[in-house]
Amino acid sequence: MRPVVQYNAISPNAIPLPKGAAECSSRPFIRFESVTKRYPEANGGDLALRDASLSLPAGGLVAIVGKSGSGKSTLLNLLTAVDRPTTGVVEVAGVAVHLLDETQAALWRRASVGIVFQFFQLLPSLTVFENVLLPMILLGKLTGREREDRANRLLEQVGIAEQAHKLPTALSGGQQQRCAIARALANDPPLLVADEPTGNLDSQTAGAVLQVLRRQADAGKTVVVVTHELDIARTADRIITLSDGRVASDERAATASKTGAFSS
Repeated sequence: MRPVVQYNAISPNAIPLPKGAAECSSRPFIRFESVTKRYPEANGGDLALRDASLSLPAGGLVAIVGKSGSGKSTLLNLLTAVDRPTTGVVEVAGVAVHLLDETQAALWRRASVGIVFQFFQLLPSLTVFENVLLPMILLGKLTGREREDRANRLLEQVGIAEQAHKLPTALSGGQQQRCAIARALANDPPLLVADEPTGNLDSQTAGAVLQVLRRQADAGKTVVVVTHELDIARTADRIITLSDGRVASDERAATASKTGAFSS
């Protein structure tokens, strides 16, 4: 194996979070309270979210569905502190993520959130193994041997251990997405967020990727998936439907399938 590029690790404790931003078991794991997001006039002045409120417990698979322009991407960006609400509160595990500055948000994401993208976003010059290793190096919590052992375990867990020393371009789309999921899990985050994770895959491959996400939810992680795919929504424990920036419905999957939440 060729040597892994060395990076300077920054401890997530190097910069304190806002006062009161501590995990509290009595609170919902995810809480949106009266969240509105208006983009500035330079971007059209769109009102992307309108007084949205959500309360989700830890664990399980949550599907965010709705038509294009309904506010799904905005909700995901606010949940991961990539963006901030115009008004309202966004909390994850007691952390008031809407109050984090850019540096704090980056450190919080690194330790607490795994993100899976539709188009994988793997680093093409690093092997599959190195792509999974990199987030652990950046966080700096584990020793070199611990990082390598964890990377190998994660690749086994998602079923691509035999691809570890290949570059991403040598993998199929489904294998690349499995690698992306393993990378997202590298630092054992309590929150796993996926943005259309099967939208670039054929149905059989998408089903295999969905099984990986389902196993993570069953193992106790909170998995939030933005999707147009009915198979993902029907496998979810909870389905949140957005319409014109509002939370149109928030239902258990079995109830949603009967009330037509998939029609959006």
